[in-house]
Amino acid sequence: MSSEQTKTNEQTHFRTCNLCEAMCGLVIQHDGDKVLSIKGDKNDPFSKGYICPKATALQDLHEDSDRLRHPVERTANGWKEISWAEALDKVAAGIQSVQKKHGQNAFGIYLGNPNVHNLGGMLTIKHLLSSIKTRSRFSATSIDQLPHHIVSMHLFGHMLRIPVPDVNRTQYMLIIGGNPLASNGSIMTAPNMRQKLKDIKARDGKVVVIDPRRTETADIASEHHFIRPATDVLLLLAMLNEIYLQGYADKARSKNNRAVALAPEIERLADFAKDYSAESVADITGIAAIEIKRLVKEFCEAESSVCYGRMGVSVQEFGLLSQYLIMVINIVTGRLDEVGGLMFPNPAVDVVNNSGPGYLGKRHSRVSNLPDFNGDYPVVAMADEMLVEGAGQLKGFMTVAGNPVLSTPNGEKLDTAFANLEFMVAIDYFVTETSRHANIILPPVSPLERDHYDVTFNNFAVHNVAKYSKALFVKKKNAKHDWQIYLELAKRLDKKAPLATKIERRLVNTLGPKFMLDQGLKRGPYAGMTLNKLKKYPHGIDLGPLKKMLPQALKHKDKQIHLNIDFYQADLERVQAMMQDYDDKQISLIGRRHVRSNNSWLHNSYRLVKGKPRCTLMLHLETAKEYGIEDGQNVRVTSRVGSVMIVAEVTDELMPRVVSIPHGWGHGRKGVKQKIAQAHAGVSVNDLTDDTLIDQLSGNAAVNGVPVQLEAIEPKELDLDIIDSDVDSDIESGSAA
Repeated sequence: MSSEQTKTNEQTHFRTCNLCEAMCGLVIQHDGDKVLSIKGDKNDPFSKGYICPKATALQDLHEDSDRLRHPVERTANGWKEISWAEALDKVAAGIQSVQKKHGQNAFGIYLGNPNVHNLGGMLTIKHLLSSIKTRSRFSATSIDQLPHHIVSMHLFGHMLRIPVPDVNRTQYMLIIGGNPLASNGSIMTAPNMRQKLKDIKARDGKVVVIDPRRTETADIASEHHFIRPATDVLLLLAMLNEIYLQGYADKARSKNNRAVALAPEIERLADFAKDYSAESVADITGIAAIEIKRLVKEFCEAESSVCYGRMGVSVQEFGLLSQYLIMVINIVTGRLDEVGGLMFPNPAVDVVNNSGPGYLGKRHSRVSNLPDFNGDYPVVAMADEMLVEGAGQLKGFMTVAGNPVLSTPNGEKLDTAFANLEFMVAIDYFVTETSRHANIILPPVSPLERDHYDVTFNNFAVHNVAKYSKALFVKKKNAKHDWQIYLELAKRLDKKAPLATKIERRLVNTLGPKFMLDQGLKRGPYAGMTLNKLKKYPHGIDLGPLKKMLPQALKHKDKQIHLNIDFYQADLERVQAMMQDYDDKQISLIGRRHVRSNNSWLHNSYRLVKGKPRCTLMLHLETAKEYGIEDGQNVRVTSRVGSVMIVAEVTDELMPRVVSIPHGWGHGRKGVKQKIAQAHAGVSVNDLTDDTLIDQLSGNAAVNGVPVQLEAIEPKELDLDIIDSDVDSDIESGSAA
């Protein structure tokens, strides 16, 4: 049983936290429909009692008085509750009206990040997409992990065949542009990264962080090196060059490494980076040549090692090439598919064999001519597709669990675009900066009212596990799950669907996503794995450490690694241009995240936003002096697309001429219905990020390394050390109530 009677009315419920990628096990004490406490589950084989402060948000989301419980329609007099039948009928009619008048692709859809944390949503979203029948699709992927998908698609034959660091057994971890102590791991599902990194050092290993900011992760690392934003590609090219110059690639080949043997083009990599010596990139990157050479030597001579790069690498102008180089470095040094290196998870539900391999550039966006990936256009194209007139202009739109006004570049422009649509619908809990523009908002149930199994993030887990969590609370009669909303809309929009599709939808509607999950488990790699079996293990099942999976993990027909060198080598022309034009006097803006935040959507929890303001402009003392800025003073930050006023936080955490603003804030826009978030509004960094600043190779947004100007506008007004006390520590085996 997943709930046990402990007192007369008090019960214990075990589940997986679905707020981020870490999949931490929870123990939730509740009395009826009231949550009493949320603690870490010491018996969870994956997280072993660890949770972070965000776990409390499950209770806060469920109980939030601002959370919508019924569909609402925007009227001249404000929002009005309407019935589900009326709401769904009006949404279907609105979509059909736009498409009949302007064409099938004149209605667009955006899928936000929380979709992949939702079992029912993940398994049924295809029915919504196929019923709308539009090519105008966008998702958060293109302001996030898109380079990881493209590299894996090219090299391994599938966009989801992404290897992850074997952090539990490595002796040397090189982290570039990643902050897993704040993110809890990303494209690396790994709860309690603080302890995992400490464990590396405790076994005489080493953790090295490369980042323009001395992050929380850098603080506990063995060493940290500052790097100028968006120059990671130069560091990686120099490292690859040094690997060959120092003979480490030959050593890996002489050991008959399996990954090296499976990459027939690998010899060509010897020339890929030959023009990028450590000396030639030192001044631009800010990392001395002798240090680059030492890092290569240490990495290659360690008993085991792994190179990992995340958001700081992915969302900049050379995101795809940089992630390719990280993968290539792991391969040529013999670290792919080796214990302590980069390894492939083997999840109980095989998402790779249950989905297509992905594709890049089958179509291009109407206005900016950017490539689609697996049917999604880049988010940076979204506003222009709405604003620029002509055949195919977007006139209607749906957002699903997303707030792109705050989460994508040039938010003010997108805000204007949404305001000018003929019809808009949002599937969302709240009236947000984006959903306030909707004609109708359809709210799904809270996370605690739905079953959960991590279909997506088990595919990135650093240890193989499986865990099913039954819903803690039964949903109210007049509430709907996300998947029910999708199927109801599909029924109305797609009345001429093939008979097989109609039967499938009826089956899912009757049996629920649990039926689909059970089928996935039965078809998976673990014999005898079923949903009924998982239900008998409420803490989860340990399926063992990562194992070597080559060549069977490869999805190319020839079972080889396709390095696709010509595609990536063509991008070196842009790299050369960047080196020639680089301005080391320019102020560069980067983002940052906090363990108490999750993008834009946890700021309505007082427990998570209390304390000193976190939405500040971090800058180095040297930069502050140059611009006459004092700690706590208001500063105007201006980019090509906009300007914000923000409080300065002078610190030695950043290298000079780099400034940082966290993303996800900016809740002061008129019409937002989130009281706590509005009281802690902050500013939106995406009112500064530029929708024309992109990774040309992939179409991914480049929100790190944005050129900005600074202006001190008035004397010091705010003392950052007052307001509330703020406790930022992670919580291990403790209460988050």
